[in-house]
Amino acid sequence: MSIGTLLVTGGCGFIGSNFIHLLRQERPAWRIVNVDALSYSGNPDNLRSLESDQQYEFVRGDIADAGVMKPLVARCDAVVHFAAESHVDRSILDSGPFIHSNVLGTQVILDAVRLAGGAKRMVHVSTDEVYGSLSLDRPEERFTEETPLAPNSPYSASKAASDCLVRAAHHTFGMDVVTTRCSNNFGAYQFPEKVIPLFVTNLIEGRKVPLYGDGRNVRDWIHVEDHCLGILAALEKGRAGEVYNFGGDNERSNVEMTHMILKLMGRGEEMIERVKDRPGHDLRYAIDSGKARRELGWTPRASAWPEGLDRTVRWYRDNEAWWRRVKSGEYRSYYAQQYGAPGR
Repeated sequence: MSIGTLLVTGGCGFIGSNFIHLLRQERPAWRIVNVDALSYSGNPDNLRSLESDQQYEFVRGDIADAGVMKPLVARCDAVVHFAAESHVDRSILDSGPFIHSNVLGTQVILDAVRLAGGAKRMVHVSTDEVYGSLSLDRPEERFTEETPLAPNSPYSASKAASDCLVRAAHHTFGMDVVTTRCSNNFGAYQFPEKVIPLFVTNLIEGRKVPLYGDGRNVRDWIHVEDHCLGILAALEKGRAGEVYNFGGDNERSNVEMTHMILKLMGRGEEMIERVKDRPGHDLRYAIDSGKARRELGWTPRASAWPEGLDRTVRWYRDNEAWWRRVKSGEYRSYYAQQYGAPGR
């Protein structure tokens, strides 16, 4: 597959911006068009270093706006679709934005790709949360690509719906689409409401870290760089209509993660604040990445703890100006002045 111009949706977010930085290193000849609505977690600061790069173009726009998406898709050779509302707690409070972006937005992009004709490939970036929850008592169990979808939160339900739309596009129209599902990401540029940057930045500020319930819930942590390499491999080598899982082989309970961060930060258990558990909190996620290893030649390299976690903690220590601007909302005035309203 030959790519001259790649459309990336949601490229100002955590994973999307890391993916664009990766492409500038690994595929410098590609032109990248990044469309992002700059909602609360989309931050132009993540890509400020590329503003003068002639191979990079930013468009502020809503992926659910066909008037924005159709011309963008038409002039690109492939699409990598990151744009999504992604925070479970926010989805519990109000699922409306999740349906708008994750379901309607995906449908609009699929329609634009189909109507553009040709052989455009679309990679749809999803989540392991669509599979539901695994038991804590059966550590040998892992999610595979054949695991039935059983979402348990409004967020994961919206992502499962978008996954089904992508599947239907392939089976109904023969579209060249690939879906990826990953475990929990960590690394640079993650919005500080997410657990690892939230804990690290709270501790830097001398505030306690909120631990849900008994902390027994288990997550498989993958470094965002490993995930982005997997997405690139899926774009270039994945089979149309297939799903590929990416995990870090790095399962940790929330309480274990908390203690590791406290140790790296030189703080004690007195900094833990036990808070009421999240409604419907999934017990365990674990990914079987065997298919991606076999078919794509992918393997995680940066995800192992404590090294990967220590590297991430140091990034937030060294980039305090970035996360303080995010927490204060100062970056919003910057992009309001630069980009105006979505669609401009």
